[in-house]
Amino acid sequence: MKTEEKKEFKLIDSTFSPIEANNVLSDLIKSKISYHKLDDFSQHIRFERDSQHSKDRIEQLQTTQEELREFINIAKAKGVNLVIKSTVFIEYAE
Repeated sequence: MKTEEKKEFKLIDSTFSPIEANNVLSDLIKSKISYHKLDDFSQHIRFERDSQHSKDRIEQLQTTQEELREFINIAKAKGVNLVIKSTVFIEYAE
C-alpha cells in the first residue's frame, strides 16, 4: 500500500453566530498558546534555555486573538453570522 506524503484535513467548515465563532476560535488559540507556554517551560527546565520560537508564536497568537476579537465584535454589531473554514495541510518533513 502506497503511503501519501501529504494530507489535508478539513477541521472547520460552517456558519457560526458571533458568539459561537468567538468560542471556537478562542478555544483554538488558547490551546495553541498553552502548547507554546508548556514548550517554553519544558525547554527552560530541561535545557536551561527559553524557546524563542514559542515566545514569538505566543506573541503572534495573542495579536491574532485580538484581531479576531475585533472582527467578531464588528460582525456582532452588524448582526451577521460568520463563515469559518479551516483546513490543515500535513506533510512529512525532510
